[in-house]
Amino acid sequence: MKDQYGNWNSGGVERIKDLASIGGVRDNQLIGYGLVVGLDGTGDQTTQAPFSSQSLKNMLNQLGVTLPEGVNPQTKNMAAVMVTAELPPFAKPGQRLDVTVSSLGNAKSLRGGTLLMTPLKGADGQIYAIAQGNLTVSGLGVGGADGSKVTVNIPSVGRVQNGATVEREVPTSFNQGETLTLNLHRPDFTTAYRMADVINASFGDDLAQAVDGASVQVRAPRDPNQRVTFVSMLENLTLEAAEPPARVVINARTGTVVMGAGVTVRPAAVTHGSLTVTISENPAVSQPGALSRGQTAAVPQSNIEVKQDKNRMFLFAPGTKLGDIVQAVNEVGAAPSDLVSILEALREAGALRAELVVI
Repeated sequence: MKDQYGNWNSGGVERIKDLASIGGVRDNQLIGYGLVVGLDGTGDQTTQAPFSSQSLKNMLNQLGVTLPEGVNPQTKNMAAVMVTAELPPFAKPGQRLDVTVSSLGNAKSLRGGTLLMTPLKGADGQIYAIAQGNLTVSGLGVGGADGSKVTVNIPSVGRVQNGATVEREVPTSFNQGETLTLNLHRPDFTTAYRMADVINASFGDDLAQAVDGASVQVRAPRDPNQRVTFVSMLENLTLEAAEPPARVVINARTGTVVMGAGVTVRPAAVTHGSLTVTISENPAVSQPGALSRGQTAAVPQSNIEVKQDKNRMFLFAPGTKLGDIVQAVNEVGAAPSDLVSILEALREAGALRAELVVI
């Protein structure tokens, strides 16, 4: 249903900024290789991680310190690390980024370490930021002389808050061309149609058109200031997103089952019983008489118990909804793993009106 302004409204309206992103406006991943120093004997064992000592030699050479040929420093307060960061769109030189520092070798902990100056590169090989700073590590690991140890969280990964400085701006196509493209986070033809309809109702006909089920193209002002204002108004428009397809998602490892509201079944009768066989061993000891010259022996005794649950059959009427399915399955006392079997059987019988996804 539309209101007097042409916007779709209902109890489930959402903003365009929550449903779609602007094409070309995106984060970029940065990565770099560096060294963490100042560790309390928890760094790399250089005999097993030779790249750590090689990196140390290269760094010392750049600082004017030359080690004698054949000398391999055995340091335990240093660790080779990989440094990663997310470069947000429109980031300008001088702005700060958070970085994640992860041990590359066999360092036990990065707690108390300092990341040395590390260039962060993009996928094109260009340097976009420089990282350096003291690490914050939430993990903790301690060990005893007998080899026992206790580890809390992951001590080999840390973060440096505002630890990187942006050095290069990533060019974007935001201010180029006469149109902007809105890319839906979840492609859906109905949502794309409604989004284009809401934009045209608010700004004028033929301003927006749905290109496909994932994109809506919108004509925008060429002046940068006007374009920013236009996008601000555009992303705050609201519409009712289309209902997602009927889907049942099953996590086979944990037994978790999630069913969408649109899941229905055709007429079907289901019964779920189980046969339990329990075998327990209670060996007895045969003790011979004192003068019988016999030997003490174990006599096996097996107890076998067979139990079959008498679960009732339940009937699904046409168009049965999610709540009815859950209630019926709960009445027969089915566990999550049993529910998976029931849903798979309903699908094979052609009665489940939903996509079954196993992750």
